[in-house]
Amino acid sequence: MIRYLKRGRTAQVKTEGDAQVRATVEGIIRDIETRGDEAVREYSRKFDNWDPADFRLSPDEIAQARRQLSQREIDDIAFAQAQIRNFASIQRASMQDVEVETYPGVVLGHKHIPVNAVGCYIPGGKYPMLASAHMSVLTAKVAGVPRIVSTAPPYQGRPHPAIVTAMDMAGADEILVLGGVQALVAMAVGTPSVAPVDMLVGPGNMFVAEAKRQLYGRVGIDLFAGPTETLVIADDSVDGELCAVDLLGQAEHGPTSPAILLTDSEALARATMDEIERQLDKLPTAAIARQSWNDCGEVIVCDDIDEMVRVADELAFEHVQVMTRDPDHFLKHMTNYGALFLGPRTNVSFGDKVIGTNHTLPTNRNARYTGGLWVGKFLKTCTYQRVLTDEASAAIGAYCSRLCHMENFAGHGEQANIRVRRYGNRADLPWYQPVREDA
Repeated sequence: MIRYLKRGRTAQVKTEGDAQVRATVEGIIRDIETRGDEAVREYSRKFDNWDPADFRLSPDEIAQARRQLSQREIDDIAFAQAQIRNFASIQRASMQDVEVETYPGVVLGHKHIPVNAVGCYIPGGKYPMLASAHMSVLTAKVAGVPRIVSTAPPYQGRPHPAIVTAMDMAGADEILVLGGVQALVAMAVGTPSVAPVDMLVGPGNMFVAEAKRQLYGRVGIDLFAGPTETLVIADDSVDGELCAVDLLGQAEHGPTSPAILLTDSEALARATMDEIERQLDKLPTAAIARQSWNDCGEVIVCDDIDEMVRVADELAFEHVQVMTRDPDHFLKHMTNYGALFLGPRTNVSFGDKVIGTNHTLPTNRNARYTGGLWVGKFLKTCTYQRVLTDEASAAIGAYCSRLCHMENFAGHGEQANIRVRRYGNRADLPWYQPVREDA
């Protein structure tokens, strides 16, 4: 039986603020649809105090941003992108086009076709999250997307040089300095200065998430994402200091980011809680992390490893850090998670920044039915069929005719019947039973 040594507030409780977010986003979308660039510029001034001559960066401005970085910083971005590109390329290579003769004279196949245009949103108002450029722009590039528009808000009144450099190195075709809902709407609906895209990807605050939700259908999206979630699964093979670091390292994302310790050791649970309080006295981002831990943090003690698996699957968290004697037990038995980080030598930060897997992952228990952003999200798996012989057309047509008759779809049935009449020799097809004329 599980025991809670600490419980957070219910994270999914709907508030009046949610309704206000929805109404605000609805208004911005309608306004930009009506007034285009003029509205985009007004919202940029209002929310970001940003009003450049052109939101799109020129090649000279991109080069100027890169010159503001040291060679070490550029090399570090290149290293991270090499890891992410490598794994995305391996994933893409695993997705093969298919063509096979499934029945004599019938050929079926599928092709993986890249989306034509993608808009990548890179958060940068509070933290300049250049890693999101690797995860979205670069992955779309590996998928073969022909046009990639990447945008980030200004940071402290100017384009952030590291974000701009990362977007450029990742392969963005167009780079905008534009933030928030106005950026997403401009890319989704199009304006005189921004041609529309077919898909939006990337994380963001509650307004960005709501904008993606409302624009979904008009354009595709990667997934619905809420605040960052971290679950640390640990036993007494590790210590409280390590658990506390991995919990607080993600709690600093924001005041509504849940961080949960799941363990079968009450001694470790209490040691971790004590260590969190000690570390919060020194952590530079403690103001945010403390609120997140106080409001959303939890400590759950289980009886055994099987109960830990069950509880972890029920939580279906975005990030799951496993530090136990047998971490592969969770890899084998867990089914609901965004990404697993197995063993004390790895951690969520590695995945967020550099190790090679994608950091855009499902939250709000969406891991029950979807994985995170990956190269396959930018590909449409489209099927085709080809019938090579008269005999095959007549044979499939006869089956189709009878099945359509059971569904009372006369028009569908006639599509099949005409092929049987034109291509079939009924004397050679004794199994053919035509639809009755009086049916």
